[in-house]
Amino acid sequence: MATSSDGRQQSLFQKLKPICVSLLEKSQLTPVNVPTVLRLLSDLENILHHESDLQLSASLASYVFYPISTILRRNVLAQVPDRVLEQVLNVLAVLCDSWWWDCELEVWTQLFMLCSSILGGLEGKGKDKTRSDETRQAAAMCLLALTRERDNSKTLSGAAEGLFSTRIASLQSHAQSTEFIPVLGQTIDSLLTTSKSRHRPLQHVSLRLLDVIIRVYAPNGLVASVLPGVISTMSRVALGTQESTGRASGDIVAGALLVMQNTVVISIGDAVCIADGAVRSVVDLEDLVHLNRPPSPTKNTATAPYLITRTPSWLQASASQLHIALNALTPLVYHPTAVALIALANMAKEVLSTTSLTLPQSQPLLLSWLLSLSNSSYPRVAEAAYTSLLQVLTEGPANVRQVLLQTLIHISKECMNSLPISIASQADARIEHITGHVEAICRLAMSTSDLPKNIGLSSISGTLHYILGPGGGIEKWGWTLLSVLQFKPPPVSINPVSISQLLLEGNSEAVQGVTFPEVTLKNVLSGSATDSLARMFRALGHASGDHCLYAVEWFVKLGLHSKSDVAVLALWCAVRLLEGVSGIPLTGDEFRNRSVTSYNKRLEKFIRSLTREVAELWTVEPADPSTAPLKVREDNEPLPRTEVVKGVKGIRLTLDLAEPRPPTTPIANDQMLLHRTFCLQLFALGAGILQARFTGLLIHVIYPVLHSIVSLNHHCSLSGMAALTFIANATSYASPGSLLLSHFDYALDGVSRRLNRRWFDVDATKVFAVLVRLVGSDIVEKAEDVVEECFDRLDEYHGYEVIVEGLMEVLGEVVKAIETDEPHVPDDVAEDNSQLVRDLQPLYEWIIHRNDAPLDYDDTDYGPAPHEAWGDLKHGEGGQDEPRTAERDENTAEQVLTSAQSLTKQMVSRSIHFLTYGSPVIRARILSLLTSATPVMPESALLPSIHQAWPFILNRLNDQELFVVSAAAELVEALASHVGNFMGRRIWDDIWPRFHAILKKLEAADGQSALARRGYGAVGTESAYTTSHRLYRSIIKTMTAAVDGVHMQDAAGWDVILAFRRFLHCGAHAELQMQARELYTALSKGNEDAVWLALMATSGRLTGDIAFLRETQWDINENILLLLDK
Repeated sequence: MATSSDGRQQSLFQKLKPICVSLLEKSQLTPVNVPTVLRLLSDLENILHHESDLQLSASLASYVFYPISTILRRNVLAQVPDRVLEQVLNVLAVLCDSWWWDCELEVWTQLFMLCSSILGGLEGKGKDKTRSDETRQAAAMCLLALTRERDNSKTLSGAAEGLFSTRIASLQSHAQSTEFIPVLGQTIDSLLTTSKSRHRPLQHVSLRLLDVIIRVYAPNGLVASVLPGVISTMSRVALGTQESTGRASGDIVAGALLVMQNTVVISIGDAVCIADGAVRSVVDLEDLVHLNRPPSPTKNTATAPYLITRTPSWLQASASQLHIALNALTPLVYHPTAVALIALANMAKEVLSTTSLTLPQSQPLLLSWLLSLSNSSYPRVAEAAYTSLLQVLTEGPANVRQVLLQTLIHISKECMNSLPISIASQADARIEHITGHVEAICRLAMSTSDLPKNIGLSSISGTLHYILGPGGGIEKWGWTLLSVLQFKPPPVSINPVSISQLLLEGNSEAVQGVTFPEVTLKNVLSGSATDSLARMFRALGHASGDHCLYAVEWFVKLGLHSKSDVAVLALWCAVRLLEGVSGIPLTGDEFRNRSVTSYNKRLEKFIRSLTREVAELWTVEPADPSTAPLKVREDNEPLPRTEVVKGVKGIRLTLDLAEPRPPTTPIANDQMLLHRTFCLQLFALGAGILQARFTGLLIHVIYPVLHSIVSLNHHCSLSGMAALTFIANATSYASPGSLLLSHFDYALDGVSRRLNRRWFDVDATKVFAVLVRLVGSDIVEKAEDVVEECFDRLDEYHGYEVIVEGLMEVLGEVVKAIETDEPHVPDDVAEDNSQLVRDLQPLYEWIIHRNDAPLDYDDTDYGPAPHEAWGDLKHGEGGQDEPRTAERDENTAEQVLTSAQSLTKQMVSRSIHFLTYGSPVIRARILSLLTSATPVMPESALLPSIHQAWPFILNRLNDQELFVVSAAAELVEALASHVGNFMGRRIWDDIWPRFHAILKKLEAADGQSALARRGYGAVGTESAYTTSHRLYRSIIKTMTAAVDGVHMQDAAGWDVILAFRRFLHCGAHAELQMQARELYTALSKGNEDAVWLALMATSGRLTGDIAFLRETQWDINENILLLLDK
């Protein structure tokens, strides 16, 4: 290895020799040879860089250094061009990287002073010259190469071990000599100036060099002397006060904080201050004996005049100034780069660990930095800050740990006390700051299970237990917190139809994705601050566990028994604490992926009692504040009042009368809805905690949840649906419908108990309807109980319109469920083609042969005689009776009804008389019930009831309300589609005249409707959801079914052909055009010529006597082509 190294050294010498010789020749700089010198210096630098992995020998390094030093000696330094000086310094930086190990102290000192003078602009006697940023950067890089720490990996082969320790000790001893300390001071001053440069490379290398000089070479007394200047300058650099963006980059902030960290630790750390007698350390009992004695230094403190002697007074003054400087760095907690945040966390950790005695007033500030950084959105920063917190609280001397733990406990109490003030002042940033601290402290308390027991972190858990326990003063801080919080009303106004009802009507499976809606606080402006409050309560509950059940119970009792707005806020706090205790989130999909968790008996017992108590709210009718009597004092003594009045208060004229006082405002309606919402969240949490054991409480819970779903307020309705979905998931049911079906008796009992005269709830019928709708087609198994309950209540409350309407809605839902469960197979109706003429060829044959004699005709007169045998006649009569009897028996066997059909028949027969009820809504519901029952029931069971109700159905076609007429038309459509044989003549005799009159009325009404289509010859309305559109559709489909089922008379058929021509207009709704094409297709089967004649005449393609049918406002040509193609 030595031979190989010597060979490389010799080879490198041969490369460097011509360059060094040329530099010696041109060492005297002139304007002529400056370019040549620059080229030679550049070549020299490139060669040294290329051989940077080779450790230069002392002789070779001296050989290279000689021409460089000659240039510096033969020229006045102030007159050397910046570019040449920069190249010289670059060469020296590369050279010193290897020469550092064996460079002479005199050369090291001269190079140090040279670089320092260039950085400070002191290159001559009393003359200042500011070099370019690039030149000063090169000087700083050269100085860094002279001073930076190294290891033994780059020593020369065969060198003694420990060479680095020996070398660095020698340099430190020389640098800390009395003669060299002024040079260090001047260098530090120059570096403080260049660290504020806008030239980023110069600023970055200045911070690195400043850290090395302070940490390695400067004596402690000098560091204490320069402490104010370093801290002041580094604070401005870290905060970026001179930057155009107002913020320094991450690496600059990290470099500045590292310099501050080392400066503080070296100058004002516990160890050096104890050694100088500035502070006393109490470790054992012997220290307590000498506690009253003034501290004395443990070493000789005699120093040079320009070095600081640490005394108690100096420490007190420096600590107060340093605390002010550290406090100014607080905005760095919100720096956007992870590098700066990690540097801040490291600085806080080091200063906390080393200055517990000297900087006691700064400990809360430094701990607050680490607490805030542990909640950072950057995982690396959060992990670094959390690890730093654990290290300062679990490692190091016991006295330091105890002091920091007490400080942390004090911070937690201060946060709880200052949070209401921040909320009242609407300082969202401050709220997030405080709640983040509490959350981080709770995270520390939860980490005690993974750490040794003797570290003392259990005191944090004990403090949280105390705050949330009986002796923690929750009556004080809890009331103060609730007094400043207030919820805004739900952001969307109350609508007649809730979002949950729309979901149910559209698709019952969609309720699986419903979550609890968010709430908004009035004094907290941003959503992130509200979320931080919720996270804080969850963290408190999670960290305290069962110990916070006292706080939960206090909030719940206040929420259930208070009559003010505080009740809503108390329930919200209780819900958030219970989320933390149970570890169950009410938002997101985390609960669905959660494994089965067991809880202790105390929590389960508390939840059972809480669920029953909350469910009792739905058994008490809220009092009307307008009718509630006011409480009057028995004595006439005036009540003392404390009020804040803004502006001018008017003077009352009647001074002899007492000023009236408004009564105490109860909970507002929107706040009452939020109160119910949080009660539903308590139900959900109870189900999540008890899991399968919650089913025993469903008898109390099902009705309140369903009652909330039918609320007219969207917020309460969505909360009810979310609670039902959450309970179904927690109790291991596939869907809310499965849960309700399994506990249908509980739900039915809850509804029936609220439909009696002692305890009546108007919304109970709506709850009944939504129960049936949620269960779906599986309700058929329980339909008998539902129908029996409905008709029992109808017999009792048939005079109350609201109740009858609700019960009819329930029966309609049951029939729809039966229709889904037992779909009807329509009967095949054979077409009557006996009177249809498709081909005239048989007529032509008959005309030709009508006078021909029959073949083999016997014209003999035999007198009166039977045409067949008498026995055959009797046998034929008897033979015809037997098949008829068998056919009758077969029909009887086929008419056996299923249980669902029997139940439907019962509902139809007992509901018919409500067709004449006074409420049009109820009449429409009965017609809809009959429409839904038509596909389910067989003809033998349906037709008697329809025949009985036929006059009432016809009267409904003349009803004053259009939606009732539409419902009647839909019933006729269903009857025509499923029992066409029965309805054939009735349609042509009874229905069609009424339909004809209705069409004329609708045509006139559409001309005055705001929803009607605009344009020449427009037909119908724009929307497919208007009552007139549905009525048009039902009439067209009814007539289509009538034409298909029964052969029509020519006169009636011609009227139908003319009446529905306008629906073929291209301006009509697309659905009506399609239905009209189907109608004319059916009409063409009976009288194709009449359809062709009417449509052609309408479009103007026929003239003559039929021209009066021409309608110019209708464009039906496109639909005519479609019909002709068929």
